[in-house]
Parts: sequence; structure tokens; C-alpha cells
Amino acid sequence: MKTKAVRLYGKNDLRLEEFQLPEITESEILAKVVSDSLCMSSYKAVSQGSAHKRVPENIAERPVIIGHEFCGEIVAVGERWRHKWRPGMKFAIQPAIHYHGSLDAPGYSFPYLGGDATYVVIPAPFMEEGCLLPYEGDAFFYGSLAEPMSCIVGAFHACYHTAPGSYAHQMGIARGGKLAILGGAGPMGLGLVQYALHCGERPRLIVVADIDSARLKRAEALISPAMAAEKGVALVYANTAALGDPIESLLSLTGATGFDDVFVLAPVRQAAELGDALLGRDGCLNFFAGPTDPGFRAYFNFYNAHYASTHIVGTSGGNTDDMREALFMMEQGQLDPAFMITHIGGLDAAAQATLRLPELPGGKKLIYTNISLPLTAIADFAALGDKDPLFAALDEIVQKNNGLWCAQAERFLLEAL
Repeated sequence: MKTKAVRLYGKNDLRLEEFQLPEITESEILAKVVSDSLCMSSYKAVSQGSAHKRVPENIAERPVIIGHEFCGEIVAVGERWRHKWRPGMKFAIQPAIHYHGSLDAPGYSFPYLGGDATYVVIPAPFMEEGCLLPYEGDAFFYGSLAEPMSCIVGAFHACYHTAPGSYAHQMGIARGGKLAILGGAGPMGLGLVQYALHCGERPRLIVVADIDSARLKRAEALISPAMAAEKGVALVYANTAALGDPIESLLSLTGATGFDDVFVLAPVRQAAELGDALLGRDGCLNFFAGPTDPGFRAYFNFYNAHYASTHIVGTSGGNTDDMREALFMMEQGQLDPAFMITHIGGLDAAAQATLRLPELPGGKKLIYTNISLPLTAIADFAALGDKDPLFAALDEIVQKNNGLWCAQAERFLLEAL
């Protein structure tokens, strides 16, 4: 079968190409990709090429398909897996496979497996490790967003705390504690807030700090302090660019005791050092942002690490259990990460969008891989609808859903194109 896919040949060398997939073996699965949400991790892989830890050295001769936040349908199943999988089943995929200790992952390492493709071949290790997951949601884009949500779930589980006189790690954020999310008004920050409001270790205070007033305004409209108050949580949005002394101002929200947990979502030194300064006793800093600079460094107060038991963790991706939790919570209606999506497009828009991710405004860019469509902001649907009935209809649908992408909009788009 032929597929069309965006492949990486070298640093910043992405090409949309059509080529033949090999016939699947008895241990493989042929699948149709329907949606893939673009991730900054893909931009980092593209900008580094073979220097990236997950990207092979021989991509100039054997290019890899990019994209790892994808969802689709099973097309054909090798004999080995027919007891578990059948054509027509929906799937989501956990890319952090760690098979035999390898860092190889779809969207980085495989010539026939990645999200920015029409069809892919899924090799046996993904089934063996339980990384190919059945998905029963009513929209494919939720299956794509299960991967970034699993990163959020994993980040919460990776935080830890200790009790005085004990070095046993109590995993998870502090129950009923104080949580700060720095650089948190974007899609992943909002995902952290939503998960924090529904997780078992729900904090009593969440402070979302950012320097972008437009992002803060949108974030507050989507997850308001009033909504958080219904869960017994005080939610505060703060523009640190407008604060004379961000450290003093943010600490004052805790009664000057500091935060139990701080997530840093911006890979910049100032954000990391602000996070360190906000930690209270036994505070845990989760450096959630992945820098592109392998020499990235920031100041950390080791006096407090010694005498106040502050500590730092770094997480990159979630595991399969994290993704199962994310899928379950979405299916139960506890999580609705539709607010992450601000743009949609077809496969022909994926390469340029990936190359330009850092400069593109808004949140997640959602690619539907079997259609042709320029990358389009949901906020622009109304204006575009004056001349294009497709966008007029999509705007009518999303406006009934608080301006957010939804299952109805997805169905209409896929049927129309």
C-alpha cells in the first residue's frame, strides 16, 4: 500500500512524499492515521536532526516519519495479533516505548511509523510492550491529545515529597498543597490545571504565571477561578511581566511559605530560577520544559536543597499507564483537552507548521492527515466563512461549543473533505 508522509532527511529538511509501504509481516499491523497533533518535541527533533537522541544517524539515506501524537484505525492485522486487534478498531499510541532500553520512538526513529502520514506499519514491539492502546472515544483528536495529556499525568506522578525524619519518597504532588505553573497559560499549562482539578492529590491553591496577557486572558476564560472554586481550589492567574517583584508577589499568595510544587514550562533560565525561588520547605520543582540547548543551565539554591529539603525532577513524556489514565479520564468526561487546539490543517500543512512551531501563535496545531487544508486558526473561521461555506459551517459548530474544536466539527470536516 502507498502512503503519503512527512519525512525527516536532516536538520530542518522535511519533505512530504508518497511512497510504498512494505507488506506487513505476521507480527505487524497496518493502520490508517486520522489525526496528529503537532508537538514542540518534533520541532526539536527536526532542528537537531541526527544530533537528537531519538533520531538515527542515517536519515539522509533512510528518512523517518515525524509526528508522535496520533490516532487512527486498524486496517490489517498480522496473524500474531488477531486475537486482540481487528480491522476497524480505533487506536491511540504511547510513543515512549523504551523497548530493550532503546530511545527509539515513532515520529523520531522509524521509516514507516509516525503521525504525519496517511498509513503506517506498526511493528511488533509496540504490541509486546502494550503501547498500542484501544481507543473508544467519539473523536480522533482526543486520541491524539491523549499523548500530551499522558505527559502531564506522568509529570504529576513523578513529583515527590518527604516527611520530616524520613527519606521515603511520597510520590505525586502535595495533596491539598500549593501549586505554581510557570509559563502556564499555553495548552500544556491548561492541561496541567485541568488535571490538577481532577486528580487525587488536588491542591488547594493553583497559581498560573505567564508573561503573555492574551494567553492569560484566554486561559482564564477557559478555566475560570469560579470553575476551580467549585472544586474547592483557589485559582489565580498572574502576569509576571507586570509585577514589580515577581518572587515577592507570588510568594505572598502562599502566605510567604512558598509553593509545595512548581512546574516550569518555559525552557529559559529566568523561569527556572524563579521556580527555584518560589519553593517552600520540601518543595518539588518539576522542570517540564525540554530545552534544545544541551548545555542549558540555571541557578539552583543548594543551601535550600540541604536545609529546606527542596528538590528538582525533570520529566519527558508519560508511560503507558499514564496514557491509560488519560484515556480513561477523557472517556469519563473528567478531562476535555479540546482547549489545547487552536489551529487545524491537512497533511500538506504539517511540514511548514512543524518548522515554524516556535513562532506560530496559539496552542496545539491539529493535523488531519488524509485531507488537504492550509493551517487555519479556529479564531479565523468566522472571517474565512464570508467566502468559504466550509469555514462558515465550522464556525457555527465551534461557536456552539464555546469556540472550541469538538467531535461534531471533526466529523463535519472529514465528511466534507
